[in-house]
Amino acid sequence: MKMRIYHRYLGFFLAGIMAVYALSGIVLVFRDTDAFHKVNTIEKVLPKDTEIEELGKELGIKRFRIDRIESGIAYFKDGTYDIESGKAVYTKKELPYLLDKMTHMHKATSSRPLAFLNIFFGVSLFFFVMSSFWMFVPGTSVFRKGLYFALAGLGLTLLVLFV
Repeated sequence: MKMRIYHRYLGFFLAGIMAVYALSGIVLVFRDTDAFHKVNTIEKVLPKDTEIEELGKELGIKRFRIDRIESGIAYFKDGTYDIESGKAVYTKKELPYLLDKMTHMHKATSSRPLAFLNIFFGVSLFFFVMSSFWMFVPGTSVFRKGLYFALAGLGLTLLVLFV
């Protein structure tokens, strides 16, 4: 019955981070839309000698591409750049501060300073999976029903993965 105690207190300890991962996971499902984003209009005056090729870097826009240039105005996705005056006007879509922090934590990579926390969390979730099979005495009807639900969940997972 020690497994129940470990399962219980680790669950209480990780309740906050599980809530963060649940919410940020939901937000990440909609990352290909503008859901949850706020739109900011940015006006920036760049030095007049800024090269068109350097414009994306100067504005901090990834995968920057000029669509067309007409009458001294460079048009790009969500904005314009006046070549003569150096003025760029564009919109930037960002998540609100807290949601942005949560999603960045959710998408952490090994190069991030707190990546070990993500690894600890993943190992803890795996512990929850495995320890759930020690929560009830084998041979009881509750344990048997639990195994049926586990098999159904495994079947659904395989279906989703391979279909």
